[in-house]
Amino acid sequence: MDETPGAENTKLSMKERLRSKAFLKTFAGVAGGVLLGYLYYYFVGCKSGSCAITGSPYGSMLFGGILGMYVTNSPCSKGAC
Repeated sequence: MDETPGAENTKLSMKERLRSKAFLKTFAGVAGGVLLGYLYYYFVGCKSGSCAITGSPYGSMLFGGILGMYVTNSPCSKGAC
């Protein structure tokens, strides 16, 4: 494979990636979104089960996690609005 010179300096090990600030920020956003999604289901959610997102705790937690990931990785969070 033909790699560009100096590319070996930009490769990070898995351990370094897991400890990076960007990963921790994304992980915190997803975990917070999952928690808030569950709390929304518990206190406000649809009790009949007919609602698409809030009908089950799993759907609500998935939706919250996706929103948390989007908020922490959106262009506006990086100052590029």
